[in-house]
Amino acid sequence: MKVAIDAQLAVGTATGIGEFVSGLVEALRARGVDVDALCEPKLNPWRFDRRVFWDQVLLPQRTRASGAQLLHCASGTMPLNLALPMVVTVHDVAWLRVQAHARPYARYYFGKFSVERYRHASAIAVDSAFSRSELLELVPGLDPARVSVVYPGVAADFCTLERVPHGDGRTILVIGTVERRKNLEAIVEALPFLEGARVVSVGPFTPYQDECLERAESLGVRDRIECRGYVERADVLKLYATCAAVAVPSRYEGFGYAAAQALCVGTPVVVADQASLPEVAGNDGCIVPVDSTEAWVGALREALDGKADAAALASRARSIERFAWAKSAADMSAIYESVVLAPAWERESVASP
Repeated sequence: MKVAIDAQLAVGTATGIGEFVSGLVEALRARGVDVDALCEPKLNPWRFDRRVFWDQVLLPQRTRASGAQLLHCASGTMPLNLALPMVVTVHDVAWLRVQAHARPYARYYFGKFSVERYRHASAIAVDSAFSRSELLELVPGLDPARVSVVYPGVAADFCTLERVPHGDGRTILVIGTVERRKNLEAIVEALPFLEGARVVSVGPFTPYQDECLERAESLGVRDRIECRGYVERADVLKLYATCAAVAVPSRYEGFGYAAAQALCVGTPVVVADQASLPEVAGNDGCIVPVDSTEAWVGALREALDGKADAAALASRARSIERFAWAKSAADMSAIYESVVLAPAWERESVASP
């Protein structure tokens, strides 16, 4: 079995999906799967026109030339015209839920257009049970048997990272694109009540970051917030090892890589009670009401005081097992095999436009 995987979002400043694609490709190859990771390094995947050109023109061309038996659309978008079985990973349906502020053409392409294409996938993988329920709700008539939950894995460098006991006792780390749904403002609102604490935000930013910093200024804590933008992986690992806690205050996440990574490092993590985050945190992270400043203050204060350290370290091995790339790759391989071995008439009925 030869599989082509859309790896374009692993090009350049990779975010969560890029981390997912890179880890999956490596884990599949470790299982002996013949994988062709398709990408074009000269094409910026974060420009809308370049992304569409890749999805709809270059990706189908490269897939046909690869000789693969199926294409895994690992970034959530699918070609319109490709006479080959396709598996798609749907990380979330945020474009139809929480991206009303985005440009209409982007909302259409990543939202309605992409969701309609999912009907023509031979199989669908989702990052969480939450994302599965969201997808089945938004695509009436979609066969639930075709939609499988496959947790993304957490990379080995997180799982083997040496955690500094209690970290530095003052840094609250927030990882992810600084956009409205990520809800950085919840941590800004808590900061005045956490004496000596500071917030380090890591990830690409949008104009929403300015709103958060203006609010911090009005609360008198602007000097205790550092927005670093995109940073090198070594710096991210150092922050996970040395921070006192990781906070994930998002209102919407299809998975929540920051929470899973923190659990696998053994860093105390506090997440909002929204979307997939309680599922990912399970019994090993602290879950608080998204809009309760009092709850955020209480949970973060415990982490800053070192009261959550022992539990975080005790549950680390369990988290590493839950989010093992070997398990993720095994689950994905089973999906590939089910598609490749399906009767021809069944594949054609799904793939037909």
